[in-house]
Amino acid sequence: MNIHRIGRDTSVLGDCLEVPGLGFLPVNAFVLQAAEPVVVDTGLGLPDRDFVAAVGEVLDPADVRWIWLTHPDRDHTGGLFALLEAAPRARLVSTFAGLGIMSCERPVPLDRVFLLNPGQSLDVGDRTLHAFRPPLFDNPATVGFYDDRSRTTFSSDCFGGVMPSAEVAAGPDVRVLPADELRAAQLLWASVDSPWLAAVDAGRFLAWVEPVRAQGAETVLSTHLPPARGILSALLDTVSGAPGLEPFVGPDQQALERMLAGFEPAV
Repeated sequence: MNIHRIGRDTSVLGDCLEVPGLGFLPVNAFVLQAAEPVVVDTGLGLPDRDFVAAVGEVLDPADVRWIWLTHPDRDHTGGLFALLEAAPRARLVSTFAGLGIMSCERPVPLDRVFLLNPGQSLDVGDRTLHAFRPPLFDNPATVGFYDDRSRTTFSSDCFGGVMPSAEVAAGPDVRVLPADELRAAQLLWASVDSPWLAAVDAGRFLAWVEPVRAQGAETVLSTHLPPARGILSALLDTVSGAPGLEPFVGPDQQALERMLAGFEPAV
């Protein structure tokens, strides 16, 4: 896991996964060192990841006051329960739907939960976090937020893209990619992660996009994209063209068997 500092008070805990045939998907979590520190998502749950140790590279986990879970998919919840144990004063920010989904796997202590819906805000001492529904998402519980002090939008899966290498995927700046490659990567990810775009009304969709543009964020932090600074308009222009996008169709069983036939058996 690579740790990058963005501005004065935000750290990116950068990780990635290889997607065979496509590239490398960033899987980021974030630490916002507000007066009441906030951890945004909790990474992968793979056996070789230690999310609490990664947080500890940035601040003492016991000081964490808020864990903002943008949605309860497994690439966002890997270190959740370990962090709740390591941060006894922290409360888990989610929605009613998110709480229900998480509870299907493991009971969530209700006295640790803080339910927050799009359109509401959270005061974390020295700034306010404004919750909103990102225009692209793959889970009904998705809630991102805009930090009005650092002018940063935390967009969950929205704006994601599969990167050409692990170094770029877990790197500090998406602008190392040429603009046309970034656009193609984002549209590919949108076709994978938001297949409902094929049936969406473009006008109604743009009504979700424009409030994000109005935020005027200087930095966009997505779970599935390296940090993006100074390019909000370009990111939104790409997303605005996504309605009607045909859903991604992955390999079938025959293709999988052909791929497996190309691997040497482990010794």
